[in-house]
Amino acid sequence: MADLKATARRFNDEIMNQGKLEVIDEIIADDLVEHAAPPGWPPGKEGVRAWVTMARGAFPDLKVETLGVVAEGDEVWMHSVMTGTHTGGEFMGIPATGKSVSVAMIDRVKVSEDKAVEHWAVSDDLGMMTQLGVVPEMG
Repeated sequence: MADLKATARRFNDEIMNQGKLEVIDEIIADDLVEHAAPPGWPPGKEGVRAWVTMARGAFPDLKVETLGVVAEGDEVWMHSVMTGTHTGGEFMGIPATGKSVSVAMIDRVKVSEDKAVEHWAVSDDLGMMTQLGVVPEMG
């Protein structure tokens, strides 16, 4: 079995930060079960490809920093922070705002035969939408 921590880091470093979409085919199964996708989102690794393309298009200076990775058995957990400025295209239907975001994320990935087969995620979506100005700041 591949080093799960190294594989998880490849997602952030090569796919998210460098835009190497071909790496998706190397580390994600065709039939990935995605538990964090919005309704109507494409399934499997095509959904991952669509997410990366949208995020990198909307945030041309996108950077995902890996803060910590834990692997045990066939699962890997990763804590990351995504930063970027929304100066590109639409993001989740929101036209470019010109605003910067910093979003905390936790990902849990189950791996089989050296590829991600199942993914869960928690991210500070409300914080991101507040930073984009779509949701008013509280207090």
